[in-house]
Amino acid sequence: MAKPIMMPKQGITVESCVLTKWNVKVGDAVKKGDVLFSYETDKSAFDQESEFDGEVLALFCEEGDEVPVLTNVCVIGNKGEDISSFAPNGAPQVEEAKPEVKAEVSAPAPKKVKGECPPTCFGVMMPKQGITVESCILTKWNVKVGDAVKKGDILFSYETDKSAFDQESEVEGEVLALFCEEGDEVPVLTNVCAVGKKGDDYSSLAPDGAEVEVAVEAPKAEEVKAEASAPTQTVATSADGRIFASPRAKNLANKLGVDLKDAIPTGPNGRIIESDVRLASVAPKKVETASAPQVATEVKKADVDFKAYKDEKMPNIRKVIAKGMMNSLQSMAQLTMNISFDCTNVMELRKFFKANEEKLHLPPITINHIIVFALSRVLKNHKDLNAHLLNGDTMRYFEHVNMGIATDTPRGLLVPTLFGADTMTLSEIAVKSKALSNDAIKGGINPELLQGGTFTVSNVGTMGIESFTPVINPPQTGILGVNTLETRVKLGKNGEMIPYTAMNLSLTFDHRALDGAPAGRFLKELKDYLENFSYNLLAEGNI
Repeated sequence: MAKPIMMPKQGITVESCVLTKWNVKVGDAVKKGDVLFSYETDKSAFDQESEFDGEVLALFCEEGDEVPVLTNVCVIGNKGEDISSFAPNGAPQVEEAKPEVKAEVSAPAPKKVKGECPPTCFGVMMPKQGITVESCILTKWNVKVGDAVKKGDILFSYETDKSAFDQESEVEGEVLALFCEEGDEVPVLTNVCAVGKKGDDYSSLAPDGAEVEVAVEAPKAEEVKAEASAPTQTVATSADGRIFASPRAKNLANKLGVDLKDAIPTGPNGRIIESDVRLASVAPKKVETASAPQVATEVKKADVDFKAYKDEKMPNIRKVIAKGMMNSLQSMAQLTMNISFDCTNVMELRKFFKANEEKLHLPPITINHIIVFALSRVLKNHKDLNAHLLNGDTMRYFEHVNMGIATDTPRGLLVPTLFGADTMTLSEIAVKSKALSNDAIKGGINPELLQGGTFTVSNVGTMGIESFTPVINPPQTGILGVNTLETRVKLGKNGEMIPYTAMNLSLTFDHRALDGAPAGRFLKELKDYLENFSYNLLAEGNI
C-alpha cells in the first residue's frame, strides 16, 4: 500500500523547511532507515529516513524548494499503485529531481572531471591537533579565491573543542579554491583549499561532495547595462514582505553585507540561492539621487528601542564547557567543604623569595605555585582524591599527581595539565605552570596537555572571592578552590587580639568515591602543611 512521506515539523515555530537534496529518484527501491532527502530550517540541517520498505513512486518537489511542514514530498509503495490522491494541492508529479540552475558568471566554471594535479598545485589540509582530535571547526578565512599568498601567510583560523589555532601557508602561489565555509566542521587531514599557479587543475584535491568556491569577476559596464534593460525575475516574497532565500544564501549575504533585495533570484519559484548573492556582491551599487529624503542625524530619546537585543551563537568551546559542567553535576554526588589556614608563613616566605630572586636564581613565585606544590605532596597520602572514577564502579589510582590548573582565557575556561607535579621543585612548578597557562591564554596549547589531570586547582582569589563551589572535572574525584586573602583576628597567649592573614580553601569531592571524613582529613593535612610551609619545603630541599 502506497504511503506518503511528509516534510517533518522541527520545532513549534517552524512553518516550512528547505529541501536541500534528494538522495533517491523515482523508481529506486528503499528500505526502512534509508535516507530519502536532506532538509534544513533556518537554524539546522536534518536527514529524513524512510519509515518503511518499498519503491519511490513520486517526488512532489525539487531541490531548493521551500516546503510547508506536514506537506507530502514523496510517495513510497508498490509499482503501479495510484498515488494521485497524495499530491499536495494538485502538484504535478516530478519524475526526477532536477539540478539547480546556477547563475552564469564571467568566471569559468570548475571542471567536473578530476584530472591529475600538476606539481605546482598543492592542497592545504585541516591539521590533526592531538591524537584524539577527529575534526576541527574552520572559524575564519583570512584569504579568498584569487589572493596571492606567500609562505608563512595565515590562510585560515580553526579550533578544536579545547583550543584555537592559525594555519600558515607552507607554499607560495595563488588561492585557487576554497573547499569549505566558515563554521564548517571539517575532518582532520581533509583538504580545505588549493594553492598553486593560476589555471592549475585542482579538481583532484577537492574532497568528495565539496562545494568549490571559484573567483567571480565583476561584470563589465556594458553587461550590467544590458542586464538592466532586460526583464528580471521577480523575487518571491511572503504576505508579510519576507524575501524567500535559502539559509546558505542568507548566511552568505550576512558575511558579504549584501541586501537580499539587490539579488536577482534564479532558484526555484523565485528563490534566492548562493550564486545570486555572489553576483549581487560584485554588481555596481545604486547611487541615491539628490532628491532622496534626508535622514535625521540626531536620534530622539523617544525613538530609542529599549527592547533592542542581539542574539549571538555560543562559540564551540563555550558549548563544550557547558556540556562538561552539566555532565559533571548530573553524574556525580558532589559535596563542598571549606577550611581556612593561617597564611602568615606562606606570605613571609614569598616575600623572602621575591627579595632574593636574583641571588637565589629563582623565578617569580606566587601563592598559587606554593599551593600547587603543597597539594602535589599532600595528595600522595590521599589516593581517593588523586584518582579517576570510571563508569561509576571502578577507581583508577595514580602513582603521580598530574595537576590540572584552571585557566581563564579569552575563549573560556581551559584546564592545562602539569604532569608529574609531585616530582617537581617549587621553582619548576612556577616556571612550567606559568608556561602552560600562557600557552592556553594565547590559544596555541597542544590539546594533549588539556587532558590527563588527576586533580584540579582553581584560583579565584585575585577577584576577591571569599568562598565558592568549584565543579569537578570528570572523571576526577576532587577539585580545590583557592579564595582571597582575608585579615582576621585570633587570641594570643595572654588573651590579646592578634590580627593575621588567612585564606579559605574550598574542596569539592565526589561522595561516591570517598566520604566526608577522609575529605576532611585531607583538608586538615593540607592546612597544616601550608601553615608550616617553610619547614616542609626546607625539609624536602625542593626549592
